[in-house]
Amino acid sequence: MTDAATEWQRSEPDAVVYLPRGTGDEDNEHFLVLEAPDGEGLLAFWTQSSCEGRGDNRLMLARSADGQNWQEPVRIVGARPLSDDLQASWGFPIITRSGRIYVFYTREMPVVDNNRQGSGAMGCIVSDDGGRHWSEPVNIPVARNRFDHPDPEMPRNWIVWQLPIRDRHDKPIAGYTQVTSHSLLEHTYPNWVDQDSRSAFVRFENIDDDPTPDQLVLTWLPEDREGIEVKHPIHTDISVAQEPATVLMPDGGLFCVMRTMTGHIWYSFSEDDGVSWRDPEVLLDAAGEPIPHPMSPCPLYRLEDGRFLLVYHNNPGRKGEYDQFREKWATNQSNFLRNPTFIAVGRFDADAHQPIRFGPAHQLLDTQGVIVGPKATAEIATYPSLTEWQGRRMLWYPDRKYYLLGKHLPDSLLDSIDPT
Repeated sequence: MTDAATEWQRSEPDAVVYLPRGTGDEDNEHFLVLEAPDGEGLLAFWTQSSCEGRGDNRLMLARSADGQNWQEPVRIVGARPLSDDLQASWGFPIITRSGRIYVFYTREMPVVDNNRQGSGAMGCIVSDDGGRHWSEPVNIPVARNRFDHPDPEMPRNWIVWQLPIRDRHDKPIAGYTQVTSHSLLEHTYPNWVDQDSRSAFVRFENIDDDPTPDQLVLTWLPEDREGIEVKHPIHTDISVAQEPATVLMPDGGLFCVMRTMTGHIWYSFSEDDGVSWRDPEVLLDAAGEPIPHPMSPCPLYRLEDGRFLLVYHNNPGRKGEYDQFREKWATNQSNFLRNPTFIAVGRFDADAHQPIRFGPAHQLLDTQGVIVGPKATAEIATYPSLTEWQGRRMLWYPDRKYYLLGKHLPDSLLDSIDPT
């Protein structure tokens, strides 16, 4: 029998941020770590609940002076554990040049479209003291399109999960998933992976001026408001292109990778700051073969040394007895397809059609299929983040959406799988 008190050691982490206490805190994900604006260490933001989908999502914040020892986290907005409060989900921070912190999130409203944790307003809270005190939540107006419910009072179905990056003009830009309102579809499918969806972006034009939330200026991209779509290989009436992970290229372009239901990672490229995007294509490895990946986030990071790091699962959505393409799921197939986790190092190639060339896959983390937590999942490193701080490169990862841990990625490891 699995011992949850010690199971966190399985992936051999180099840092421990949070171990659940069993008080309605057993689901921990969407784990975003970044440097504190006051120069006092690191901040970790995440979405916590008693169990994914239970309905008590909240945003948590912990801080560390050294990246190893973490203070007790605090709830900054959202539902109290095991309550029926309205939720705060999938929060992402933007730190302005002056040090003000804005946190944006999917804010559950009294009316819901597709589902409670993916439908909502764009909530916003602000801190001017490094995250110690926060403003009251307000809603930010969002641009609507033809994939939204026709009733403007019905909130959008949208999620951001990664930290925004800054474009070549130093403007923060965030990728997000838009799921089509079920009210617009002739057919819906029972498995959660089969949702009509697209990847899109939002740029924060004046956030470095530290405006009040009601004075923020946002640009919703691409300009045609259609988003990036990838046709589902079985249910060809829908697109599934989600969770764009975006990096700034040395030439100023924007490159993003997305999860899809094709069994592979897909990518697109923008030369005009996200206004328009190239038709998406399958992401290829160094041998010119499609990079296999199930329906799971596939984060991509630009490193300080100019290289790129891709995090993925290196299977095509079928592994052993698990198959994401099954019509009927007796259990959540993704709980077992999102393991092990691999990394690949990429380098910019200005002359190539795919401008990032990737090296070989390296297995980094593995749960050996052992489940833990109320979700009963074996997944690892879904919705992680990366820091390069005080000379130490760390991947911060949820382990089975239960524990929050960190793994050191030394230069020697990345050099051993460099594509050059």
